[in-house]
Parts: sequence; C-alpha cells; structure tokens
Amino acid sequence: MNNTAHAPKLSPPVPIDLLIEACWIIPIEPANVTLEDYALAIDQGNIIALLPQAEARTRFAPRETVLLPNHILMPGLVNLHTHAAMTLLRGLADDLPLMEWLKNHIWPAEAKHVSPQFVYDGTRLACAEMLQGGITCFNDMYFFPKAAAEAALHAGIRASIGLVTMEFSTAYATDADDYLDKGMTVRDQLRNETLLSFCLAPHAPYTVSDQSFARILTLSEQCHLPIHLHLHETAQEITDAEKQYGQRPLERLRQIGLLSPGLIAAHAVHLTCDEIDTLVAHGCSVAHCPSANLKLASGIAPVADMIAHGLNVGLGTDGAASNNRLDIFMEMRMAALLAKAQSGDAEAVGAHQALRMVTLAGAQALGLDARIGSLRPGKAADLCAIDTAKIPLTPCYDAASLAVYSAGREHVSDVWVAGIQRLKSGQRVENDEIELINSGRLWQNRVRLSK
Repeated sequence: MNNTAHAPKLSPPVPIDLLIEACWIIPIEPANVTLEDYALAIDQGNIIALLPQAEARTRFAPRETVLLPNHILMPGLVNLHTHAAMTLLRGLADDLPLMEWLKNHIWPAEAKHVSPQFVYDGTRLACAEMLQGGITCFNDMYFFPKAAAEAALHAGIRASIGLVTMEFSTAYATDADDYLDKGMTVRDQLRNETLLSFCLAPHAPYTVSDQSFARILTLSEQCHLPIHLHLHETAQEITDAEKQYGQRPLERLRQIGLLSPGLIAAHAVHLTCDEIDTLVAHGCSVAHCPSANLKLASGIAPVADMIAHGLNVGLGTDGAASNNRLDIFMEMRMAALLAKAQSGDAEAVGAHQALRMVTLAGAQALGLDARIGSLRPGKAADLCAIDTAKIPLTPCYDAASLAVYSAGREHVSDVWVAGIQRLKSGQRVENDEIELINSGRLWQNRVRLSK
C-alpha cells in the first residue's frame, strides 16, 4: 500500500536576508542565559527568530549566511552618556579636577572652536571609534545637535541626540530658551529618521535655572522625551548647591517634578541610600561612567547599592576629553570590579549583570528597550560579535565571563546596526579611515595654535 499521498507536506524554507550562526549567543533576555550552537535569523533589519542551528538551516533560506564558529554574538552595546564631538579635544588637558578642567581649559577651547563643522567632524570620528568597539547606539549631549545627528546618520549608527540646554551664551545659542527652541527644531526636522531618537539635555543643575527646568519638564511631558543631565557628579557640586539653594541637587529636581522614568542621571557618584531609593521610586536611570569618575577624581559611584535597590543602571564612556577612550568594554569591566571592591562582595555585579548594563539597561533608560538591547524576535538586528580565537581569550569556560573580564574592544570582529553590517572581520565597511585621521589632526593643529 502506498502511503505517499498521506505524508504531511513540509513547508518550504522561508526566504530571509541573513542567517548568523555563532558558537555562543548571549540574548540578554531571558537573563543569565548563554546559548551554544544557535543561529539568529534576520530579515528587513529585524530579528525574526533565535533557534538551534540545525533547525534554522531547514526553516530558512537566507540570501546571506555568516558563520561565526569561534564567536560570542550579543546585542549591540549602548553608550548611555557621551559628548561625541569632544573626541577632537582628546588629551587636551589631562590630570586636572573637573571644574578646573572645564573652566580653564575645555570651555575656553570650545568658545574658540565649536561650530557645526567641529561637531560633525568630531562626531564622525567618535562614531567610527564606537562602532569598532561594538557600540551600536550612543546617547549624546553637545552643541549643534543637527550636526551630530547628520554625522551619526552618515556612520550608520543609532543615536539618541541630546538637545543641550544651559543658561549662558555659546556659539550655538544665547540663552536657555534659545537652546530649547533650536533643539526642538532639530527634533522636528529629523524625528522620522529611524536610527535617531532625542533627549532633552539640560547640562546640569548648576548651569540650568528652575524656570528653564520647568519648561524642560513641560516639553518632556508633551513630546515624550527623556531628560538626560549630569547629576551629583562631584562633592563640590553638592556643597555649592546647598549654599545656593539650601538643598542637594536631587531634592531640587524632585521638587520641580523632574524625577520620572524618563530621567537619566549621568555619573550620580555622590548618592545617599535615601537618594538611591528616591531614584528607584520614580523609575529613574543612572548612566554610570567609571573611568571618567576615576580620571577626574570625582569618586566611585555606589553601583552595587544602586542595583541591589533595583535602580536601572547603564554605562557610559563620557566624552573622549574626560576619559580618552570611547571604550565600553573597559567601562563594563571597570564597573564590575569597582562594585565588588566598594561593596566588599565578590558576587556584586556579575558578568551577566554587567552585560545587561551595556545593553538592555541602556536601552531601557532611553525608552528604546522595545527596539534594541536584547536578541528577541521583533527587535532591530543591532549586533556585536567577539572573536574568541585569540590567545588572550583562550580557553573559554564561560562566554559571559570571557566577554566582561577578558575581552576588549580589539576583539570585536563584526557589528550590525538594523541588520546592516558596519564592521566586518574587524574592519569598518566605510573606507574613510585616512579621511577621519586627517580631519582629527587638522583640528588638533587649530586648537594647539589657538592656545
């Protein structure tokens, strides 16, 4: 008897753009999971499936297959706090405390040189550095935000563009209202760019008035924009605020009404336990920048306590002028080690927690966690691959541990943003390295001659 007619029909393989097979995949969601011999199916820039390699080969007919036999594949990394254009001021005034560094060196240099071209060139240089280090999204705060946005779009990197605000005049704007008006115009012009999002970016409580904060709060609520600012970065900032306002900066912001799930507090080094609980109660986030905090002697943020209390903590590099490296791998390792040392608990901020900080936590802070930060179907294919077939990465007993404690940005081999490859076998697909280096050196000469 012939039973061929009754056999179930097999569905033909589904055509897709890309299938990536990796030795290890760390999806971030669910937490604390590492998958071996899995594949990621991608179509039209989005993840459509995460499944075993054998199953993927029968279910899909990819137009391109990328084999990563010695690699860790994970979400693209999120740099939650930086000033990208300040890459052009890298190393200008090192080994100084924050306010001396700002007032005597950085602000004077910016007054002489910052322009749309300066911001565009500096941001392009920063984007290239970040992509080479696995960063696929950065949260920026600087002048001339349209120039920064155009540089990010040119590089093909995802960016949250900060609409900076302060009270004093610069080459960009004359007063707080002018900053806000110009920033909102940029947001309206570019709001449909899929790789861009926007934050209101009041510089800090010591440079923004209550009146300006009130307008920022209104715009945030009306336009559903996060608020990104420096907060409790130094002990001196708090002392000065207590003299001027009779209260600590965080309490001032609370009374104005700025604390909400949309608030991103950069640095947040000097927080009491009660202040951590206040941030948690309002659903705020912190952008922890360990290297910049150390380099400027600002202090060591109580990150283990923050996380233990349930505060959402992402990681940022700060600008290259105050860190010298836009290297989120360094920040990830530093954050984990400092948390252990400060808390006296070797289990504080484990490897998977550190990986969450540079991916999903940053995405959540920016309100982008439905789109990026983990390898769930439906999210954008923002990806970072680490090649473990290197002497410093051998052997590998635990992929997450290796990624946090052993790997560096030099081991990033491949990067995709929205499914488009931006780094391939360690090389950026844009052939503009000489152009970027020459541009950086040109600005170096201009800054040096003007000192």
